[in-house]
Amino acid sequence: MVFLSADGTDDAVQAASDLLWQHWRDGARLMTLPEAIRPTSREAGYAIQARLERRTQSPLFGWKIAATSQAGQRHIAVDGPLAGRLLGEYAHETGARLPFGRNHMRVAEAEFAFRMAVDLAPRAEPYSVDEALNAVATLHPAIEIPDSRFDDFTIVGAPQLIADNACAHHFVLGPAAPPQWRAIDLAGHHVTARVRGGVEHAGSGANVLGDPREALAWLVNELSRLHVTLRGGQVVTTGTCMIPLPIAPHDAVDADFGDLGAVAVSFGA
Repeated sequence: MVFLSADGTDDAVQAASDLLWQHWRDGARLMTLPEAIRPTSREAGYAIQARLERRTQSPLFGWKIAATSQAGQRHIAVDGPLAGRLLGEYAHETGARLPFGRNHMRVAEAEFAFRMAVDLAPRAEPYSVDEALNAVATLHPAIEIPDSRFDDFTIVGAPQLIADNACAHHFVLGPAAPPQWRAIDLAGHHVTARVRGGVEHAGSGANVLGDPREALAWLVNELSRLHVTLRGGQVVTTGTCMIPLPIAPHDAVDADFGDLGAVAVSFGA
């Protein structure tokens, strides 16, 4: 794990984690992490991110994937997807009303999410899509409300974005889809989402690394590479399947996944 600090010690990891967590809790922004504690590799970013698990009172709710489309990758200047942790305190059921707070990104993203049935432990051989799917219990419609602790998250680069938990913030999980989801072409499945009384966007599973099932396998293998077990019961949300919806205080968002169900969230001040 490589840092620009003089000694690359555990202290640098903790200091970076402390600074990002303070900004998350305060709704504050920073331009960049100080050079002495700034990660210079994806692995170093993940080491900082992992310290989040010491700050939650709940079991880890699951994982998110950021930048699962080429447009999303170009927007934040990265060359591939990024994994982040979903904290239990920021996970909600459909219909939740959330404080808007000082959300900086101001978008909502409609996503396919999988709840795992069994553990997938790290191993040398990559997991196939079929192996990842065989470990899934249920599929859910979901809405992610991301945010960043950086003032301009489009320029800081992958290591710092990973340290910033891949822009994770609030997450809303819809009800489980009917079991027939396994026979549906998720890549071609149509999804619409709208801000009530405002903007409506449409998309499909093809916008998520070509297929949400491929995105799930990517996440499984990214964690395996990091020697992290994906646990049964955890949720994996696979990235936005459409252009994110712009949101503001007092808005409400509905996402319609057709035969797979629907999910909604509203915001206060």
